[in-house]
Amino acid sequence: MNRTQAIAAASFGSLALLLGAFAFQHLGGLPPCKMCIWQRYPHVIAVGIGLIALRLRSDLLILLGALAAFATGAIGVYHVGVEQGWWQGPTSCSAGPVGGISADELLDQILSAPLVRCDEIAWQFAGISMAGWNALISFSLVAFWLMAFKRI
Repeated sequence: MNRTQAIAAASFGSLALLLGAFAFQHLGGLPPCKMCIWQRYPHVIAVGIGLIALRLRSDLLILLGALAAFATGAIGVYHVGVEQGWWQGPTSCSAGPVGGISADELLDQILSAPLVRCDEIAWQFAGISMAGWNALISFSLVAFWLMAFKRI
């Protein structure tokens, strides 16, 4: 695999993950939570960087592509931790503690909660959630970017 092929593979990988996310959303009826949306932005950036990097020979672009792929993988790991209850997620999309609040405050919290929560697994395959798969695949895309950087 040469440099161009590695950049194309990394860019196509991000595009494929984006298309998969949109397919789950629009064809599968699984609306994304806030953290799912966060994971999409670095993929969009990686695809854009990849298209530019295919035209321009720039090590900086390749490193930025690797950083974008790493960023979405890191967000995916954070999201998995929220899903598994390892740590608290953003209060705007996760369930918070309900102790010590009045019934009216609890009702307000329930009514203001988003429809899609970040701490619930909507879909999984082989025991790995979509956020987990995004992290695993995104970190493998980092490897393609780094292969391009090393000029294979």
